[in-house]
Amino acid sequence: MADWVEHVIWWQIYPLGFVGAFPGDQPPAPEEHRLRRIAEWFDHAIELGASGIALGPVFASRTHGYDTTDHYRIDPRLGDDDDFDILVAEARRRGLRILLDGVFNHVGPDFPRDHQEWFRDYSFEGHGDLTTLNHDNAEVVDYVVEVMSHWLERGADGWRLDAAYAVPSGFWAAVLPRVRRQHPEAWFVGELIHGDYAAVVADAGFDSATQYELWKAIWSSLNDGNFYELDWALQRHNEFLGSFAPLTFIGNHDVTRIVSQLEHPDHVTHALVLLMTVGGIPSVYAGDELGYRGVKEERFGGDDAVRPEFGSPPVPLDADSAKMWALHQYLIGLRRRHPWLHAASTTALLLDNRHYVYRTHHGDDALIVVLNIDDAPLEARVPRAQVVAGSGAPPEEIVDIAVVEPQGWRILRPI
Repeated sequence: MADWVEHVIWWQIYPLGFVGAFPGDQPPAPEEHRLRRIAEWFDHAIELGASGIALGPVFASRTHGYDTTDHYRIDPRLGDDDDFDILVAEARRRGLRILLDGVFNHVGPDFPRDHQEWFRDYSFEGHGDLTTLNHDNAEVVDYVVEVMSHWLERGADGWRLDAAYAVPSGFWAAVLPRVRRQHPEAWFVGELIHGDYAAVVADAGFDSATQYELWKAIWSSLNDGNFYELDWALQRHNEFLGSFAPLTFIGNHDVTRIVSQLEHPDHVTHALVLLMTVGGIPSVYAGDELGYRGVKEERFGGDDAVRPEFGSPPVPLDADSAKMWALHQYLIGLRRRHPWLHAASTTALLLDNRHYVYRTHHGDDALIVVLNIDDAPLEARVPRAQVVAGSGAPPEEIVDIAVVEPQGWRILRPI
């Protein structure tokens, strides 16, 4: 894995929704150059503390971007090749990395059908308009190698591999080494939902995988008052970290926003503290840093609420969004000041349904995190430590008993 990945924090966006290109009554024309609107937000990403932009689909498609028509063409609703070049140049000028979304499991109904042997005779997950590619076909392997290499040559730094769980690992194992020979610094993250992440990553040759297990454990343990579920997920997470650094998140373009997902408003803070203090490669979904709401529904158009259009920056902040923005800035800054957190493992020091104290550590470096989701204060004995941050304690206080108010949290540095 390239060294730069150890320091990256992604700000993820869904471009078609972000610029109002989908859904929309009047799709924008190429001459509107909407892709360039994304670059207007790069300074926002920098102020947040992000160092990379993870883009959703930008290639030609009929509707939502995951029904690709042409992998070599920028979606005309977003713009054209020149707009992509400007986007990359503006990112490079600020030191931002670019991650592309590669949909190589299936294609849309308008994808050319010149080579029938490229396709399976079934649709993807029951979506009749999405045709599954024949991953046993050598020409399909060549095609995906060429597409990936083309856009890496044009300035991308890596690929998120959509629906990677549905593609045979042998296909990726045939594709990725060929791409890496041309682009050894590129990074590849497979979209995995469940299963043996470590085995799939090893067999496919991914650098990383989406950590859906941890995402689910974070919000459901907070909602249910059951930190045992979270601890179990973090033990699994430790195992993954032994072989790869997972892509961690508490929100993305496919799930209900974290503010809407959590039943107690204070627990958004706990979720973000977890994201920024455990090992892995964090990603923040655009709008989460501002407290955006949105519920994903299992229906046609059910993703629209979590994929809204963004206007031009800056965003006016009310009291709640200003607080959320400041918390994101602080915790992302803390993570960047402790880059070893990329590879950190966690060890539980106190565990019950509503209290969780863990040591996050790598080598000689460590922090202690105290989470209290009870309605009563918590007094937790900890190794002698200095308070770094928290919901109620003065920083730099040295303690061996952490007193944490109801629904509160602390981060401490052992001394």
